[in-house]
Amino acid sequence: MKKNEEILRACPLFEGISDQNLSSMVSCLGARTVSAVKGEMIFREGEPARYMGLMLSGSGQIIREDYFGNRTILTRIEAGELFGESFACAGLEELPVSVTASEDCTYMAFDCRRLTTSCTNACEFHSRLIFNLLQIVAAKNLVFHQKIEITSKRTTRDKLMTYLLMQAKAAGNSHFTIPYDRQELADYLEVDRSGLSAEISKLRKEGVLECRKNEFFLK
Repeated sequence: MKKNEEILRACPLFEGISDQNLSSMVSCLGARTVSAVKGEMIFREGEPARYMGLMLSGSGQIIREDYFGNRTILTRIEAGELFGESFACAGLEELPVSVTASEDCTYMAFDCRRLTTSCTNACEFHSRLIFNLLQIVAAKNLVFHQKIEITSKRTTRDKLMTYLLMQAKAAGNSHFTIPYDRQELADYLEVDRSGLSAEISKLRKEGVLECRKNEFFLK
């Protein structure tokens, strides 16, 4: 429980909320804690876009599947990060994506309607939560713009290198670890796995990079 409280305090949604008011704010949002095993659906496409979640432990992925079942990974969710808030706040009736557990995880689900409508308890921090949420949604939009920048490249090689260079910049080091295995990376880049593996092999032979599993080193 103490660890969960630390995650809540560090979550940008509760920035500016004092420790003594944190528990009452969580209650005000109708929070419930849920556990999920690896591969389990947390939110399913087509379900009502009502809840947002906060990953407490483990990790998840936001995915989209087309008519033929081809999967695209939109982003990864780490402990301490919110998910589903953009769709819930947009007023969508149904979720256009799914959220799955990429490993055993625990998350806290909030009823987004309690945040975006007037608080029946006349909560004095309600407006602060809305302000924080707007900042979070804006920051998430920047992340999705990065994804568009990557997937808009024409070739598998260009998509891969754009992604790896972004990861190196974020890590501040040419030696870094990515959060995806090969199949997940292919799903994220929206490319064929065999084609991705072939490009990685070419780049290694050309001396552009070295890699082992999800660990990369750009030369």
